[in-house]
Amino acid sequence: MNESHESMYVIPARFRKMENMHIIFWLLKDVSWCMIWKPLGIAMIIPTLLIAIIIAWRTRDIRSELAHNLAIVFWITANAYWMISEFLHFDTMRVWGQFEGKHLALIPFVIGIGILANYYLLQKPAEEREAQVATL
Repeated sequence: MNESHESMYVIPARFRKMENMHIIFWLLKDVSWCMIWKPLGIAMIIPTLLIAIIIAWRTRDIRSELAHNLAIVFWITANAYWMISEFLHFDTMRVWGQFEGKHLALIPFVIGIGILANYYLLQKPAEEREAQVATL
């Protein structure tokens, strides 16, 4: 495709600053998890998840961005739950059959994968077909 005909995705500076802060909060959360700094790790869940939700909301009109940003929301949710399960020592407790407390993190992980699978297997091909029809 000719570069002059490609659509551009432009992020306003104030949104980009928020995305950069999101990365800082996410790293602080994960470093806290690694270092077993429980209060800081748990406290970082709130801004990390909140900013991820705001980013997803702001990109709700762009299907591809929304799908990826929702997957990130569910990834952070799973990651935060897993961290809490380790901090509060219920990660190895049996909850059902062979499943332990930490395995409940699979629920939001699978939801995120499902959102991306839906996008790549259904939405994106439909968008590409619509774009092909529009150019005929």
